[in-house]
Amino acid sequence: MGETPSRSADAGTGGIRVASGQERPAGAPARVAESPVSTRTPGGDGLGGGGGLPRARAFGAERAFRGLTLAAGTTVLVIIAAIAGFLIAKAVPALRADTANFWTYEGWSPNDTTPRFGIGTLAFGTVLSSALALLIAVPVALGIALFLSHYAPRRLGTALGFLIDLLAAVPSVVFGLWGRDVFVAPVRDLSAWLNQYFGWIPIFGGDGPFGKSIMLGSLVLAIMVLPIVTSLSREVFLQTPTANEEAALALGATRWEMIRTAVLPYGRPGIIAAVMLGLGRALGETIALAMTLGITFGVSFNLIENGGNTIAANIANAFGEANDTGRGALIASGLVLFTITLIVNITARAIVHRRREFTESAA
Repeated sequence: MGETPSRSADAGTGGIRVASGQERPAGAPARVAESPVSTRTPGGDGLGGGGGLPRARAFGAERAFRGLTLAAGTTVLVIIAAIAGFLIAKAVPALRADTANFWTYEGWSPNDTTPRFGIGTLAFGTVLSSALALLIAVPVALGIALFLSHYAPRRLGTALGFLIDLLAAVPSVVFGLWGRDVFVAPVRDLSAWLNQYFGWIPIFGGDGPFGKSIMLGSLVLAIMVLPIVTSLSREVFLQTPTANEEAALALGATRWEMIRTAVLPYGRPGIIAAVMLGLGRALGETIALAMTLGITFGVSFNLIENGGNTIAANIANAFGEANDTGRGALIASGLVLFTITLIVNITARAIVHRRREFTESAA
């Protein structure tokens, strides 16, 4: 009872091992054991720890890389500010010469002796065509992304993913020519059918002609937006923690129930960000819409009659014939489009940042 049992540092006490030869009766004076190994290390401070960290170099590679990245980020901000300053400087003279309300006037006559132009019709057409394109493309894109990430075999999913990504590399002028020369006929027939059976709905009303309309432009735009939303959504779905999916399946959920309860809630911020980036792509499309829209001025919710116009398409069609005031008016409309797309991209970036914080907190 008067002896202390032998202990080892491996037992988790952190103390010095007491050998059998060092055992002592209770109450006996303790002996200080001499450490056979010195705790001082070369370059250390003699406190038993490792050596001190090397001093950071005054001009090392890390500081050089940090300065390079800071310069790159600053350059991007300077370029954006320079673009905004250029647009404002060129737009102000035309806005001063405008005799109509720039925000509500529905016409576009900046080349006349008395310039009259407004952004209302163009902004309406831009938002309407982009919203309709997203309404068509997003469900299809999410379905394709879920199939590639959770249903298709790996080889088939990889091959189809590459093919979908290739759609983003097709020039917009190719989509525009295809829509104007090939796709216009099926859309015209569809528009006539919708007008015959659903003409009592205002968006499908009218007496024609049909063809180069908001519907044609929105369908072509939806095909162009599809690869962006699909690729980003697929990557988000693939990042779902395996433990979440396996837990849902272990509780008896079907594959669709697992996707609905584990995959979609986890990827919701990423899906929203993908949709916002697709919206930014749709808002800035120029050539394809210039070839597929009827290019008229007027606010109308009719989707199948010839007509429709957007800010970017109007710039492409009218810039060659514009005088000084007309070019200034087009630049002013470009400033409005620049502001809209900038807000959309900032919102998408904020959502992506929120998703990163959510992922880090969940980990």
